[in-house]
Amino acid sequence: MKRAISTAVLGCVLAGMFAVGTMADELSFFAPVVGSNPGLTIAGVASGGAAWVVREGRAVITDDGRVRVEVHGLVLPSTGGTTGPVSAVSASVVCANTVVATSGAVSLSPTGDAEIRARLAVPSPCVGAVVLVRAAVVNGTALPAGPFIAATGIAKGAQDNDANDNDQNDDHGHDNR
Repeated sequence: MKRAISTAVLGCVLAGMFAVGTMADELSFFAPVVGSNPGLTIAGVASGGAAWVVREGRAVITDDGRVRVEVHGLVLPSTGGTTGPVSAVSASVVCANTVVATSGAVSLSPTGDAEIRARLAVPSPCVGAVVLVRAAVVNGTALPAGPFIAATGIAKGAQDNDANDNDQNDDHGHDNR
C-alpha cells in the first residue's frame, strides 16, 4: 500500500514538474517597467529630455518573440502628471546592448496607460534583455526612432510608485529595504 501511494505521489510530482517546466520554457523575460530620467543612454537610444514616472508597469517576452508591455500612469511629473506632447508609444527589445526589434506604435491615454502586444524577431537567448518604452508620436508627429521614456533594467526612482505607494513593503507590512 505504501509503495502504491509513493508511486502515485511521485507520478503527481513528476507531472507537476513537467507542467511547470513547460510553462517556464515559454516565458523567457519578465520585468517591471519604470520611468526614465534625462541623460541616460541604453543601446544607443537616448532617454527623453524630462523625467517620467510609472505608477505600474511590466514587460514580458516569450521564447517565440511575443512581447507584451503594459504601463499605467506613465506621465511627466513636470506637467502636473500628464503625458505632455506624447500620444503614442512603442517598445524596443534590446539584447546584448543592441536594439534587435521595435513594435509598432500604440496610443498612450491622457492618464499614461498603454498596452503593447507584438510578435517580434527576438534572438533566443536574448542576452542582457531590456525593454525600452519609446515616444512614438510627439505633438502629432510620428517618431520612428524616438527617445525612451520608460524601461526595464534601470533603478526605480524616488518618484516611481506602485498603485498603493507601498513598493518597499511586502504583503505582510514588513519593510524590505
